[in-house]
Amino acid sequence: MRLRYFDNAASSWPKPATVVEAMNEAVVNFAANPGRGSHQMAVQASRILFQTRKHLAKLFGINDPNHISFCLNTTEALNLAIKGLLNENDHVICTSVEHNSVRRPLEYLKKILNIDITYLKTNILGQIELKDVENAIQKNTKLMICNHSSNLLGSILPIEQINNIAKEKGVITLVDAAQTAGLIPIDVEKMGIDILAFPGHKGLLGPQGTGGIYINPQIEIEPLIHGGTGSQSEKIEQPTVRPDRYESGTQNTPGIAGLKEGVSFVLNESVEKIHTKEWKLTQRLMEGLLKIQKVKILGPRLGDNKTGITSFNIEGLDASNVAFSLDRSYNIAVRSGFHCTPLAHETVGTLDFGAVRASVGYFTTEEEIDYILEAVKEIAQKKH
Repeated sequence: MRLRYFDNAASSWPKPATVVEAMNEAVVNFAANPGRGSHQMAVQASRILFQTRKHLAKLFGINDPNHISFCLNTTEALNLAIKGLLNENDHVICTSVEHNSVRRPLEYLKKILNIDITYLKTNILGQIELKDVENAIQKNTKLMICNHSSNLLGSILPIEQINNIAKEKGVITLVDAAQTAGLIPIDVEKMGIDILAFPGHKGLLGPQGTGGIYINPQIEIEPLIHGGTGSQSEKIEQPTVRPDRYESGTQNTPGIAGLKEGVSFVLNESVEKIHTKEWKLTQRLMEGLLKIQKVKILGPRLGDNKTGITSFNIEGLDASNVAFSLDRSYNIAVRSGFHCTPLAHETVGTLDFGAVRASVGYFTTEEEIDYILEAVKEIAQKKH
């Protein structure tokens, strides 16, 4: 029985064949340190990193690729931005659907720097009132953090409008694009994004251990990690030149080579085409789930714009047991629990029991949608 994979919100799978081929080529042919030597292998490694930056810049509407720095994942990128920007007594605004990658560093800084945090409440559909954003801004507000799409609900926030409100008051904007990079059109200039944190292993179709951050050239952030960069090595201080300032240590060249091909795939297919396909698959899944007795779907309604995430519960059944049954009895991979976002679960009233999350990807088929629907129906009927 072949695996039906519905955990793309955590890591996309399968990857394009070109991603695997590029990683293999990097390991076999130029597994040297980028930016650390002048020999041909090091030069080739450096070239791959720069080409990947160029691809990412094209995807996100960024003028200068050197303002993109590679990170291990969105979590590292968010920590770099949050910890490198905020000072004692600063005020931060974010939402009630934030991931722990935002909430935990903020709460940490609250303890050690006495920062003030406002969590803007969304409704159960994951929507926010723009007037609440404006009303939350204070004299000492330094940063507005916006989760572009909830990793529990799949709801999409109007970041352009939110950022416009923030920027009118001189507030720096940080967008968590963990669930939207490669899946929803993003243009940092048009959308007023000062800082963009993104993963490589989800919608960009790259391998795990890749991701990055874009930082507006007018914004200075203290590095999260200090060390060797291969540039300005004679100086005691961390280099000021980007991207080196934020890339201490040896980079994941094979992973970034794979990421380059993942981004190339997205650019060739187009983000709009990918989103349309995933939305149609998600609508098929939601429509089928709504027909199953005792199943409740979280987040946006059928027909609403959203990402490829559908979270649900079966009345009377524990979410983890449902996921276990799908895995062991039907060979279906989903995610259950709290998805590292207790704030979102608190918002929609599922903090006591979590939810089952099924997330489609570009390679998901209609047959797989119908298969998981039949499986959920059987599990629900066994209980009732």
